[in-house]
Amino acid sequence: MSAERVNPAGLSPPTGFSHAVVATGSRVVFLAGQTALDADGKVVGETLEEQFERALGNLLAALEAAGGTPADLARVTVYATDVADYRRRAPQLGRIWRRLAGRDYPAMAVVGVVRLWDERAWVELDGFAVLP
Repeated sequence: MSAERVNPAGLSPPTGFSHAVVATGSRVVFLAGQTALDADGKVVGETLEEQFERALGNLLAALEAAGGTPADLARVTVYATDVADYRRRAPQLGRIWRRLAGRDYPAMAVVGVVRLWDERAWVELDGFAVLP
């Protein structure tokens, strides 16, 4: 994929995301929402950071299975059951993101939700990628 991250000077400087991503490639991969499920379908992780790391790892595993890499991500949406807690933990979550996915940030949004499909899950990530 060829990706141009666009962050206009007139907008607030982005931290941990890009305002826009212009992606060109030949295949689009739509990634289903991923929570902190293990291979047995059970939510794992006692902290938001642990659940975020597992959910992101699951998203990246699906992307890799489709032939992509983290740099191919064009858009990711994070659904959080407690946005205030997510904001408080943003520095730690950012470190997890950079360790697993690098610094080629996709366009992103964090959306507060009342609950997720599995009541033990506190965070879910979905998105799409454009592959070469």
